[in-house]
Amino acid sequence: MNLQDTMYNWLSIKVVADHRKDDQAAQDTCSFFKDILTEDHNVADLSVEVTEEYYVVYYVKGGKSDSKKFPSELIEALLSSIENEPKYN
Repeated sequence: MNLQDTMYNWLSIKVVADHRKDDQAAQDTCSFFKDILTEDHNVADLSVEVTEEYYVVYYVKGGKSDSKKFPSELIEALLSSIENEPKYN
Protein backbone atom coordinates (compact mmCIF):
# COMPACT_ATOMS: atom_id res chain seq x y z
CA MET A 1 0.00 0.00 0.00
CA ASN A 2 1.44 3.38 -0.96
CA LEU A 3 1.85 6.30 1.44
CA GLN A 4 -1.20 8.21 0.15
CA ASP A 5 -3.54 5.22 0.58
CA THR A 6 -2.13 4.30 3.98
CA MET A 7 -2.48 7.87 5.20
CA TYR A 8 -6.06 8.06 3.89
CA ASN A 9 -6.95 4.81 5.68
CA TRP A 10 -5.26 5.91 8.91
CA LEU A 11 -6.95 9.32 8.87
CA SER A 12 -10.40 7.87 8.12
CA ILE A 13 -10.22 5.40 11.00
CA LYS A 14 -8.59 8.01 13.26
CA VAL A 15 -11.67 10.19 12.85
CA VAL A 16 -13.82 7.20 13.80
CA ALA A 17 -11.59 6.30 16.76
CA ASP A 18 -11.58 9.91 18.00
CA HIS A 19 -15.39 10.01 17.93
CA ARG A 20 -15.89 6.49 19.30
CA LYS A 21 -13.44 6.23 22.19
CA ASP A 22 -15.03 2.98 23.47
CA ASP A 23 -14.86 1.26 20.06
CA GLN A 24 -11.88 -1.07 20.56
CA ALA A 25 -11.92 -2.25 16.94
CA ALA A 26 -11.57 1.36 15.74
CA GLN A 27 -8.77 2.01 18.24
CA ASP A 28 -6.90 -1.13 17.17
CA THR A 29 -7.34 -0.40 13.45
CA CYS A 30 -6.10 3.15 13.93
CA SER A 31 -2.98 1.83 15.69
CA PHE A 32 -2.47 -0.73 12.91
CA PHE A 33 -2.42 1.94 10.19
CA LYS A 34 -0.26 4.26 12.27
CA ASP A 35 2.25 1.41 12.66
CA ILE A 36 2.31 0.95 8.88
CA LEU A 37 2.96 4.66 8.45
CA THR A 38 5.80 4.71 10.95
CA GLU A 39 7.38 1.32 10.24
CA ASP A 40 6.83 0.76 6.51
CA HIS A 41 6.81 4.37 5.30
CA ASN A 42 9.18 5.87 7.91
CA VAL A 43 6.77 8.69 8.71
CA ALA A 44 7.16 10.59 12.01
CA ASP A 45 5.61 13.52 13.83
CA LEU A 46 2.08 13.04 12.49
CA SER A 47 -0.36 15.85 13.18
CA VAL A 48 -3.72 16.77 11.72
CA GLU A 49 -5.29 20.14 11.01
CA VAL A 50 -9.01 20.24 10.27
CA THR A 51 -10.40 23.01 8.10
CA GLU A 52 -13.90 23.40 6.76
CA GLU A 53 -13.04 21.64 3.50
CA TYR A 54 -9.96 19.54 4.25
CA TYR A 55 -8.04 17.43 6.69
CA VAL A 56 -4.38 18.28 6.36
CA VAL A 57 -1.87 15.74 7.65
CA TYR A 58 1.57 17.10 8.51
CA TYR A 59 4.45 14.68 8.88
CA VAL A 60 8.19 14.21 8.59
CA LYS A 61 9.70 11.65 6.23
CA GLY A 62 13.41 11.33 5.62
CA GLY A 63 14.08 14.41 7.71
CA LYS A 64 11.84 16.52 5.46
CA SER A 65 8.53 18.07 6.55
CA ASP A 66 5.61 17.47 4.21
CA SER A 67 1.82 17.41 4.19
CA LYS A 68 -1.11 15.82 2.40
CA LYS A 69 -4.64 17.20 2.02
CA PHE A 70 -7.79 15.08 2.02
CA PRO A 71 -11.33 16.36 1.37
CA SER A 72 -13.39 16.34 4.59
CA GLU A 73 -16.34 14.56 2.99
CA LEU A 74 -14.15 11.60 1.99
CA ILE A 75 -12.48 11.31 5.38
CA GLU A 76 -15.75 11.59 7.30
CA ALA A 77 -17.59 9.07 5.07
CA LEU A 78 -16.48 6.07 7.16
CA LEU A 79 -17.70 7.65 10.40
CA SER A 80 -20.98 8.57 8.76
CA SER A 81 -21.45 5.02 7.44
CA ILE A 82 -20.74 3.50 10.85
CA GLU A 83 -23.00 5.90 12.71
CA ASN A 84 -25.85 5.30 10.23
CA GLU A 85 -25.63 1.52 10.67
CA PRO A 86 -27.88 0.46 13.59
CA LYS A 87 -25.85 -2.68 14.41
CA TYR A 88 -22.84 -0.49 15.32
CA ASN A 89 -24.74 1.76 17.73
